[in-house]
Amino acid sequence: MEFTDEQLERYARHIILKEVGGEGQKALLDARVLVVGAGGLGSPLLLYLAAAGVGNLGIIDNDTVELSNLQRQVIHTTPDVGKAKVRSAAEKITALNPDVKLDLYEERLTSENAAKIIGAYDIVADGTDNFKTRHLVSDTCVALNKTLVSAALGPYEGQLATFKPHASMGLPCYRCFLPVEPDPDEQRTCSDFGILGAVAGVMGSLQALEILKEITGVGEGLAGKMLMVDAFTMTMRKIGLPKDQGCPSCGGSHG
Repeated sequence: MEFTDEQLERYARHIILKEVGGEGQKALLDARVLVVGAGGLGSPLLLYLAAAGVGNLGIIDNDTVELSNLQRQVIHTTPDVGKAKVRSAAEKITALNPDVKLDLYEERLTSENAAKIIGAYDIVADGTDNFKTRHLVSDTCVALNKTLVSAALGPYEGQLATFKPHASMGLPCYRCFLPVEPDPDEQRTCSDFGILGAVAGVMGSLQALEILKEITGVGEGLAGKMLMVDAFTMTMRKIGLPKDQGCPSCGGSHG
């Protein structure tokens, strides 16, 4: 593809990066990324993916914007309260970058629709806050050989990892890391324990960065590792994530 004059100006700071260049920007414009959840993680994630020129974005979320969301879900604004999150997010993305083609799914991801929806994308970004959906996303990505970039939030902390067991025999999936859902009594969301709003911004931005690197091939990714961020102490560390050879989801997956 040839860049238009407007695209050359819009993406100039990418194109002059020797590791990205024109080929990397073309890869971004051709990429298809599904974002599961347009909330605390999805908000900065969607904005940065759109700004970078990821050409095809899918957004799935069945929630509406609430006033309490606005403390951290920065893609939404006060006039959006009561509006479907996918539509609120789409308006901001279109205003930011009309290059981006959007698919909006104003519904929950379920075992009935997961394969059809996820199958249309190259990379899936999980920004949900419940383990049942996280396992569904992971299992579907494993079955369809899709790369999953998953982030999670706590009050002052976050986690980020990339799962692509299809790329190499030694790489784990999310279920290798968390084989079964925690007991329902142990599951909490930010509405239960609170969250310092900017933590979501940090982790959603890091999730976007990881996806841009996966698309362009720049640098070292997080496959087989987890980045753990502690905003309370302002520290980060990476840990290794081993593959479970007996994993019922990806135990036999290999590149």
